[in-house]
Amino acid sequence: MNWYEKLNKYFPVEEMKSRQHMEVLLKEKGDVYYKDEGPNHVLMYAEFPSFIFIDYVYVSATARGQGIGNKLIEKLKTKNKPILLEVEPLDYEDSDSEKRLRFYRKAGFKHAQSIGYNRRSLATNKENPMEILYWSPSDEGEEVIFQKMKRMYEDIHTYKDEEFYGKSYQHVDEVLSYDEKRDSDDIFSSIKQAEKA
Repeated sequence: MNWYEKLNKYFPVEEMKSRQHMEVLLKEKGDVYYKDEGPNHVLMYAEFPSFIFIDYVYVSATARGQGIGNKLIEKLKTKNKPILLEVEPLDYEDSDSEKRLRFYRKAGFKHAQSIGYNRRSLATNKENPMEILYWSPSDEGEEVIFQKMKRMYEDIHTYKDEEFYGKSYQHVDEVLSYDEKRDSDDIFSSIKQAEKA
């Protein structure tokens, strides 16, 4: 399997970019969008001057638990910039969603509870709410993280979207919202509660 097939098999259709979209990002945004690939992993990320966005992380099932994911994250942390990523809300029927959250919590990520993120999938035409996790070496506030997410959305997710999908994603202001009073529990607290039970 090539790198795209691995990602496509692992990630839900509503979270996947088309192969053409990703190849064009690698080619035309090669100074920002990167692929780190090995026999057992694929990491797609965007590095901006003031932050990093992890688009996809895949570690093959046979190599999980060997510290590969941790090494990839630690390598990004050495760049000393905030690291942002999108994650599905916890789904108790999908054991992978809990494993992913445990992994990011252990790696020191926080849940941006003030940031709402709900994008309609062009593949399924269904709303796809996600949560934002971030790691910051200088303890930046969620409002700063929100501004960085907006930039990423406009520069990466919606890059030439009409050309690849025949229609455009929603405007950034419809997808991302910032509200300090947003009624959102810390996504990691549900894991902690499950551990206590």
